[in-house]
Amino acid sequence: MYLDNYKIEGTVNLDANPCFSNPDTFPNFQDKLEEFKGLLKDLVANNESKTFYKFGDGDYFFLKKQGVGSASPGRRALSKGYDDIGHEDFVEGAKLCDYYTCEIYPENISKFNEVIPDIQIDYPSEYGYGLVANKWILQEFSGKIGLIGADSKLNIIENVIEAPQYQEYLGLEKFEDYISLPQRFACDDLEATERMVGEQLKNSTSKIFLMGMGHVKSGLIHRLKKYTDAVFLDVGSSIDALAGIIDVNRPFFGDWTNYQIDDQELYVGVDYLAYEKKGNHVLLERND
Repeated sequence: MYLDNYKIEGTVNLDANPCFSNPDTFPNFQDKLEEFKGLLKDLVANNESKTFYKFGDGDYFFLKKQGVGSASPGRRALSKGYDDIGHEDFVEGAKLCDYYTCEIYPENISKFNEVIPDIQIDYPSEYGYGLVANKWILQEFSGKIGLIGADSKLNIIENVIEAPQYQEYLGLEKFEDYISLPQRFACDDLEATERMVGEQLKNSTSKIFLMGMGHVKSGLIHRLKKYTDAVFLDVGSSIDALAGIIDVNRPFFGDWTNYQIDDQELYVGVDYLAYEKKGNHVLLERND
């Protein structure tokens, strides 16, 4: 039975992990959620530049140089072998962020402690998912939010959000900045990816960035503050939700509506992760 303690208002979580049925998994879930929201509001209000690193099981495999799933060379993050990308820069970089979030699955917390030792997990990463899913973060910081993510997905978002119907659904008219990086193999050349992102950030105006950048984040997130003063919040697959291609079984996106636009060219070559076209969908006509 899914316990009320792990609910986030305005969302449905279809994640069947047994941790959500155990009252001892994270007893302070609700109190820490309010603390997290207050922290974000304070950081943005005070124009503080802080980084939030979201840890998942894929990051464990990447940091351990294990070719599993998205961490497999040639799959998504890297086309080269781990010994050819300066892997130590990712391992060390993952330890240099200001705040850390991790799903409350006990197995993921154990993996975090193994590969990012001596660093405390500050908040459940479920908060990032839930506060995008219920639109709180979009509406609280409307007019101040930028996105950092794969070029193809940001291109979709830029197009879909032109529709008033989608603006109404999200509760904001636009994102202020779209900072793109390669969808595939961004880890092959960390310095080149940093230059690409840094040049865009220099001209940005956003006070908070929602990020979903894959495994390159381990080497990149801590470097972003040198380009602009903003809150950099890693929300992972929440970027897929904004692009209308989220898997509804992802935590807290069970009743999300995937808004898509009637232009197939936008979706050619997009990495859909686990998306299987389940759940609620709205297809918008393009008005050229």
